[in-house]
Amino acid sequence: MFSQNIFSIDQPFIYNNTWQDVLTAVIAFFISFFVLKLFKFYVIKKLEKLSKKTRTDLDDLIVSLLDKVGWSFYVIVSLYIALNFLTLPVIVVKIVYYLLLVVLVYYAIKILQGFIDYFTHQIIIKRQVEEKKKNIDTSLIDLLNKAAKATLWVVAILLTLHNFGYNISALIAGLGIGGIAIAFALQNVLSDIFASFSIYFDKPFQTGDFIVVGDDMGVVERIGIKSTRLRTLQGEELVISNKELTESRVHNYKKMRKRRVVFKFGVTYETPLAKLKKIPGIVKDIINKIPLAEVDRVHFHEFGDFSLVFEVVYYIKSSDYNTYMDIQQDINLKIMERFKKLGIEMAYPTQTIYLHKAK
Repeated sequence: MFSQNIFSIDQPFIYNNTWQDVLTAVIAFFISFFVLKLFKFYVIKKLEKLSKKTRTDLDDLIVSLLDKVGWSFYVIVSLYIALNFLTLPVIVVKIVYYLLLVVLVYYAIKILQGFIDYFTHQIIIKRQVEEKKKNIDTSLIDLLNKAAKATLWVVAILLTLHNFGYNISALIAGLGIGGIAIAFALQNVLSDIFASFSIYFDKPFQTGDFIVVGDDMGVVERIGIKSTRLRTLQGEELVISNKELTESRVHNYKKMRKRRVVFKFGVTYETPLAKLKKIPGIVKDIINKIPLAEVDRVHFHEFGDFSLVFEVVYYIKSSDYNTYMDIQQDINLKIMERFKKLGIEMAYPTQTIYLHKAK
């Protein structure tokens, strides 16, 4: 009389799902979770060992990003697979789907950000090699890095809301109007920021260059987002807006391949003609024997008020100002030394008065 079974695996348990359906879902969950964890602990570790044997570090980055995928991803994916074996209310299915979508988007963004950081680092290394120094100004590169990451999150949020069923057209329109209002309010700041982009890509000057802007001059110490900082010859820091720099004529002495130098000197009117004719050859000989110096011309230029003026033009194969001053000093001293040996007198301001005695 008690032959009827109290428990049957085919009996409905919850929401018309039998015990067998529930058991199948549980088994599917653990199998999925086990397979995913096995992929992480075996396949990824295997790939990690293989990536270390290659010369490129891009594969190391990919393996590292995959390894950083957390347990929440494996749990949500396993749960979503398991629920496919059950008949559940629409709201429950939607919640799990939304959780899966959020997790997928989150880790996709994290992986893309990893690639952005990688390529940003490669750009910095390339600039260090080009400029042959380790400490370079990376403020603009960092700004582009953060802007790219922020753009990724904005796009990801909009796509997620769209998949949630929200109409994002009004939101995008609102963001556009808000962006225009912000742009008007910050137009001066934005103009400097866009000017910094122009300086970065066009590269009229770089950190360490000696530049002249209008009446100001100095060595570029830092190219920022809004302004550029110079260290003047007097030692103070000069801050110039990037917009002003892009709208002004900038003389970059660091990019000079060679410096053209023009100087004059005078000898007395009493100097004999024979010695005057020797002066150009003497000066050329002095300059040609100096390393990095290349003579262009030496001429008897004019009859001055108190001297016979010679003009000298030569080139220095260096843009360094101290090198120029050292060479010019060396030339001046050697000219005085040679003239003293030959008895050629350098002129200085004098006035001769001739008196005529009347008869």
